[in-house]
Amino acid sequence: MGIQVNLMENSSEQTPLNLWQIVKEDWIAHGRDWTKPGFRAVAVHRFGVWRMNIKPLLLRAPLSILYRMLFRKVRNHYGIELPYSVQLGRRVIIEHQGAIVIHGDCTIGDDCIIRQGVTLGNRYLDRPFDAPKLGNRVNVGAGAKIFGNVQIGDRANIGANAVVLCDVPAEATAVGIPARII
Repeated sequence: MGIQVNLMENSSEQTPLNLWQIVKEDWIAHGRDWTKPGFRAVAVHRFGVWRMNIKPLLLRAPLSILYRMLFRKVRNHYGIELPYSVQLGRRVIIEHQGAIVIHGDCTIGDDCIIRQGVTLGNRYLDRPFDAPKLGNRVNVGAGAKIFGNVQIGDRANIGANAVVLCDVPAEATAVGIPARII
């Protein structure tokens, strides 16, 4: 368990942390409350990323089975779908539980906040790998939907129930259906 792994490939802070250090950082970001569903979802994600670095595959297999069980528990019990393939930055907060779906090819920067009912997904069936990329400190409101190969700039705010179909510049606020910059 002491393997050093850079769990956030696109993180602006490239200090490699081991699994326990980054989970502790997430625990602090979630108010030091291990019972929060958002913390549990992020911790399972971190475990899923960590276990992919275990060699040989024979040692990884039982960890993969455990990860799949934990992933399904978080998805089915809390309504948070956060696959290990998501590029998740440091100190990401999932504020509330329920109906949160994040595409496996998404990138989420450091210090982002995601609330209940958020979907980060692809827009077209014929482009299954197009997924949103959120910068650092992005604040995503409850019920917001961000679809397609969309870039959300650093410190941007996405309003509640907004449907974002195009890029949002840094420090901008997007609201409405479809979302407009205000």
